[in-house]
Amino acid sequence: MSIRSANKLKLAQISECLSSLKALWQVKAFECEVLPWQQAFPKLAKTVWQIDDADIETLDLEQQNLVNYLLPSLIEDLSSNSCFKWSEQELAALLTEGITASCIDNTNQSETSSHQPIDLQLTETELSHFSAHIKGRKWQQITQFAAHVPNDRLPIVEWCAGKGHLGRYLAKSRNLPVTSLEWQQNLCDQGHEFAQHWQLQQQFRCTDVFKLSENPLKAEQHAIALHACGDLHVRLIDLAVQSSTQAISFSPCCYHLIEAQQYQPLSDVAKQVGFTLSRHDLQLPLQQSVIANERQLTLRHQEVAWRLGFDSLQRAASGNKCYLPIPSIKRSQLSGRFVDFCHWAAVQKQVDITSVADIEHYLEIGKQRQRLTQRIDLVAHLFRRVLEQWLILDRMCFLEQHNYQVDVLEFCSNSITPRNSLIQAKKR
Repeated sequence: MSIRSANKLKLAQISECLSSLKALWQVKAFECEVLPWQQAFPKLAKTVWQIDDADIETLDLEQQNLVNYLLPSLIEDLSSNSCFKWSEQELAALLTEGITASCIDNTNQSETSSHQPIDLQLTETELSHFSAHIKGRKWQQITQFAAHVPNDRLPIVEWCAGKGHLGRYLAKSRNLPVTSLEWQQNLCDQGHEFAQHWQLQQQFRCTDVFKLSENPLKAEQHAIALHACGDLHVRLIDLAVQSSTQAISFSPCCYHLIEAQQYQPLSDVAKQVGFTLSRHDLQLPLQQSVIANERQLTLRHQEVAWRLGFDSLQRAASGNKCYLPIPSIKRSQLSGRFVDFCHWAAVQKQVDITSVADIEHYLEIGKQRQRLTQRIDLVAHLFRRVLEQWLILDRMCFLEQHNYQVDVLEFCSNSITPRNSLIQAKKR
């Protein structure tokens, strides 16, 4: 089976799995007052309520641990469902494996992906100046992304370049011309100054990629983008396909930053799927717990409990049955009283709560709802990796439809950035 056929089959299989289990992941926890799927999945519901509150964050840190803990109960619930065809082993692999495990054409990987680090041939002093004003993790992302970009000697177009750090690095290390596209003039100006200082073949074009008079991409180019969000990287590959750009290397990010209310599938096979994805659904792959200190964790839980407590309060006072989001709050507000917070929130959302006598009662309700949302989100997080696989496969299949050879790999470790998938496409 060709890699193109394998990717289409994999996308169809994942689509079937996500569709059949969407009750567990296609949910808005803040709108719920009970586990929304507890009747259909009673064993899973019992299991999540047996988890100690203090253990949830740790369990959520590692996908493998999360799957190992919850999957047996899920499989037990599914055992009576004759329509679900996946075994425990198959579902475990699907929920835990990285996108690269099933989508790299190993026969062509050496041709399309260079894993050798670039030798900049700079002194430590020069290198420190070259990386000035770039935070440590960002610099690691830039250098490791660049190390995996095939050195095909094509002129480079840097998409959504910012100050052009990635383009500058490649221009210096490979002695190639780089055109950096960025819509903010002040970032272009700063990037131009850097390029002039290092006497690099890097030019900046201040342009809005959504308001182009002509396609900035040409056939004999290599287009690159590090963490282009949502519609931005979709726009990149669409224009690259139109111009038959020879090579594309990009890492997608923030899939939910789209103009449309719902996700617009790219590939033919994804367009045939029986479920739709909202912007909220598209945030699921980004929901990865980070290690926080005890103070940060306490404040985060307190803020969620207060928001949900006020939500229950406003429902009682106004009769509104939908979750009411409130603006961002200052950390200092959490050191005050819950009652004062509720009065502030009521003013922000123009809700009359004067008829409510016991506001403190809703703080306890908020705490219980905070425990509930933790468990709803924990189960949804079983599917964060497989949903990202689906989104990446959609991009791969789209490019393959347009006669590109496509691979995907992880360009850096998860500790540097969880958004570490790099899609490489080469025109056949």
